[in-house]
Amino acid sequence: MSDPVSTTCMRCAVGCGHVHRAADVGYGIDAVRGDAAHPVNRGLACARGIRESKDPDGDWLAQPLVRRDGELRRTTWDVALARALEGLGRAHDRDPDAVAILGSGQQTNEAAYALGKVARGGFGTRHYDANTTLCMASAVTAYYQAFGSDAPPCTYADIDDADRHVIWGANPAVAHPVLFRWLKRSADEEGVEIVVVDPVRSETAENAAHHVAPDPGKDLALARAVLARLVATDRVDEAFVEDATDGFDALCDALPDAESAAAAAGVELTDVDLLADALERRALLYWGMGVNQHVQGTETARALIDLTLATGNLRPGGGPFSLTGQANSMGTRICSSKGTWPGQRAFTDPDHRQSAADHWGVPVERLPDDPGPGPVGILEADAVEAVWTVATNPVAGMPDADAAREALEDAFVVAQDAFRTETTAVADVVLPAATWGESEGTTTNMERTISRVRAATDTPSGVRSDLEIVATVGSRLFPDLFETGAPEPSAVFDEFAALTAGTAADCSGISYERLEEARAVRWPAPDETSAGGYRYYGDGSWSFPTETGNARFSTGLQAPLPEPIDDEYDLVLTTAREADGYNTGVRSRSDSSDEPVARVHPDTADAHAHAVDDDRVTITSRRGAVTARVDRDEGIPRGMVWLPIHHPETNRLTLSDRDPQSKEPHFKQCAVRLAAPRAALPPATAD
Repeated sequence: MSDPVSTTCMRCAVGCGHVHRAADVGYGIDAVRGDAAHPVNRGLACARGIRESKDPDGDWLAQPLVRRDGELRRTTWDVALARALEGLGRAHDRDPDAVAILGSGQQTNEAAYALGKVARGGFGTRHYDANTTLCMASAVTAYYQAFGSDAPPCTYADIDDADRHVIWGANPAVAHPVLFRWLKRSADEEGVEIVVVDPVRSETAENAAHHVAPDPGKDLALARAVLARLVATDRVDEAFVEDATDGFDALCDALPDAESAAAAAGVELTDVDLLADALERRALLYWGMGVNQHVQGTETARALIDLTLATGNLRPGGGPFSLTGQANSMGTRICSSKGTWPGQRAFTDPDHRQSAADHWGVPVERLPDDPGPGPVGILEADAVEAVWTVATNPVAGMPDADAAREALEDAFVVAQDAFRTETTAVADVVLPAATWGESEGTTTNMERTISRVRAATDTPSGVRSDLEIVATVGSRLFPDLFETGAPEPSAVFDEFAALTAGTAADCSGISYERLEEARAVRWPAPDETSAGGYRYYGDGSWSFPTETGNARFSTGLQAPLPEPIDDEYDLVLTTAREADGYNTGVRSRSDSSDEPVARVHPDTADAHAHAVDDDRVTITSRRGAVTARVDRDEGIPRGMVWLPIHHPETNRLTLSDRDPQSKEPHFKQCAVRLAAPRAALPPATAD
């Protein structure tokens, strides 16, 4: 029998420790359980994380593929790499920005760091990003603007100290089951409650003491109504506001009155009072994709942070806690050179640019001047000739997915993945990569904790790790970038950690040796004995890495939705997670031809009975049409259609409009209409 291997689950961003045991014969994982010795989860694990580690669905890639005569055909690594290097190199020779690279929150810290090094320090392209921008960029931007640094100030340890858990635009009962188990355990204590803000009566709302249902996309109006109510009833923590913040008077001058803001949000004033009362206590305010994936995602996240500042809820047991979308989104944020240089070094700061260039041994003028336009803008750029995707599936995951597919079909595409996806299907070169249970490295969870990812099983001869593939491509195109085409993960981690020394996200005190003993360490950790706790607060005072040393309020107000309903498109579409779907579902859907399930209120289904045929319907937006099976669900508001965001068909309908500050797309509200599936209407045009 094989030996057990301690590792970290890469399903969601909770960061649970797992123990894997390899199959005794052949490849693969035979058994998975929670790791009782891991300090994050203490043995807890969710069924989804166990199943997808042990027995995932999906079509595994086991050999490189190249396109010949219009068909993807099996080939050798030498041939596939030569073809990839030729296409990427040719585009780079014409213009560094002719190369686009899309990474992922599914990579290890080491692979993400190496990819950013190749993208920025090798190719020198500004057209580099990760699919974390599709889920977390608005929260990231809000944290920087409010506090001068990214990542939640609070940690999991604060859950047991909170009196209220306010969950806004998130469904952790489905998306983060172990985390939600902690929240439920906390709410079992006398006087502790869960309050949910969501237009949909989600699984989390079903398990909450209170549910507030604003109109879709009107969260900013509701947040401003709550703050206006707190101000009007003299429930602001004036001492904290005076001592530790800037901009409160300007915010108060801009605030609407609570009654009009509540009406704009589609709620009663009693709902506003409920939330104000919750935030007057020691409260953790969590939010997710329902806030971030909006053209005002940054302003809405800022407004939620404003609520924690105004009530003095920026101390242990309270605070703003964004729930991360992907397993290693936090790692991508601090190490991949996507929006900042490693360690949250400001991208446009000349000294930080020089530090990155010196660390990598490349001329500073090779580095791009700005972090780029985000994933959607990258695929819209006329200059892009070659696209390299790593552990991401933009054909299914981008908004207005048909347009994304067309852009990729017009480019030379290298797709690096463990599974066949909609993106590998349009690629010119497919590079098969190892996945969880087969890879060595580290990952970073949503509370800033870094822990080891370990391989429990060998891989087939045709499969290589993400890190090895990235380093091979980088070293062959840019010979001085890596010492070897197959660097040890520990050496790459040490290189990354050294580059963060002295930064807000200092990881220089973390090493593989330390993780071997401690199993998990939270940053900032500037030396071998320190580890991060609650950020910005200590010894009864606050300090923020901003120009004044204070946290900053914001003044954003609710604006109209980018595509409101009208007589022609009379329903609003929203997208969200489902329990058995994640990251475009390539590990959990056994048959991609299955139709998505559209959840609609029974009254909505009855009002559109002409379009429902044998519980099937065609949903049409101005960008595409999708046929779905109908699930009559009273938890969905009347006038709304709910689709799973992970289904490969869903994003054919969604908008490519994005937040101008974070570049995150507006996945959550667009206008649709219903038609009978046998008479499906063609996609309408914007004209």
